Amino acid sequence: MSAIDPSPVAECKSSAAYVATQKVHPRKVSGTFRTLKWAATALLLAYWHLAPLIRWDRGPGAPDQAILADMAGRRAYFFFIEIWPQEVYYLTGLLFIAAISLFLMTALAGRIWCGFLCWQTVYTDLFVAVERLVIGDRNARIAFDKKPLGANKIARKALVNLVWLSISAACGISFTLYFGDAFQMLREIFTGQASTATYGAIAVVGGFCFLLAGYAREQVCIYMCPYGRFQSAMFDEHSLIISYEAWRGEARAPAPANRDFQGRGHCVDCRACVQVCPTGIDIRDGNQLACIGCGLCIDACNAVMDRFGLPRGLVSYDSSANLAARGQGLATRLRLIRPRTLIYGGILLAVASVMLVRLVSRPDTTVNVLHERSPLFVQMSDGSIRNGYVYKVLNMSSEGRTYRLTLDGLAGASMDVVGGGKGGETVDLDVARDSVGSFQLFVSAPSASVAAKAVPLRFVLDGPQGRVVSESLFAGPER
Repeated sequence: MSAIDPSPVAECKSSAAYVATQKVHPRKVSGTFRTLKWAATALLLAYWHLAPLIRWDRGPGAPDQAILADMAGRRAYFFFIEIWPQEVYYLTGLLFIAAISLFLMTALAGRIWCGFLCWQTVYTDLFVAVERLVIGDRNARIAFDKKPLGANKIARKALVNLVWLSISAACGISFTLYFGDAFQMLREIFTGQASTATYGAIAVVGGFCFLLAGYAREQVCIYMCPYGRFQSAMFDEHSLIISYEAWRGEARAPAPANRDFQGRGHCVDCRACVQVCPTGIDIRDGNQLACIGCGLCIDACNAVMDRFGLPRGLVSYDSSANLAARGQGLATRLRLIRPRTLIYGGILLAVASVMLVRLVSRPDTTVNVLHERSPLFVQMSDGSIRNGYVYKVLNMSSEGRTYRLTLDGLAGASMDVVGGGKGGETVDLDVARDSVGSFQLFVSAPSASVAAKAVPLRFVLDGPQGRVVSESLFAGPER
């Protein structure tokens, strides 16, 4: 029997199971995509910090903040739209619209959300800019990290972290402003009079901003965010993605001294595309999970192509179909309308239309009737049958209203409102503006009218905006 070669075992024992994480130091770059990213960052941060300060007049007694989630009042406001707890399905619809919108933009333009609109990307860009301002660009930051700890290094690191903490605190404070009167909350926060919950929310939101954008960075995109795991399932050959044109770039080699690129690829292997990448990948290896589609590698490569007088687009933002067509010398075209995008667009339009119609046509008065179950009925000394109900009227108008409630469908029935005195077949119910009126009703009917164990009963509510009919049952003894 031959001896077993021990070298593979020794090799396995000596090799590490996991590769240590290498910190990414993205290099500064300028160009079209970098400009677009800064514009998106400015717009998103302006919205995040300024939107709670916008005022909106809703009349006396109502909050005048345009965008507000009023937890105490159990209400949400978005300019002229007011959402009640009973209308939580609007939130479901908005989440569904957000998901389909993400699918649609991915099918059209790849990971444009990740590269330009994601809050992780926005704050990471901002934090890297602070680091670059205090320490320097890529090479300076790499050298800085390798330096032994000293007074200068401690001071610079402290300054960077202090600025990061300030940005994170602003992020957390802006989050809380969406849940109360922004100007009042700002005064309370900076004078130490805000609630423990407010300071806790600032610490949690700001703390995650500091940790994820300051230290986790690309690890969030690669390991924590689920979107990168399934985003390729939403691509097709016509989706716009970041691609390296290997047919033109290979075989790569250092730049020739005479700048003669005949018989070789246009890629000079300068690694500029890798150095500017916020996740540290090499786009020349093909489409990867870690590519967030920011396009900074395109800006870097275009600058190199300009330097050598070569055509731009060695790294391009285009579809794989066009990439293949250019490699074969064929015409290219942009196909935005195709089955996948039509399906996503159709679903998005349908859901948005249903929500809009529902929002425009929703009544400003809704009713809920609950039959008391313990006991289901009581037989009075005169032989009549009495049932108890909780009758709730939601008045979503900006003024108090008086409604008239009438019984229908049960002969000889009358009702009393607890605390409202003796009623009859008809009672008046007063409900304040923007509130729910809850009334305890006792409905009595002659025994002869209750011919079964349960008979139909209708509550008819008449108000300034029309009539609301609610179906219920009146319980009695078995016959």
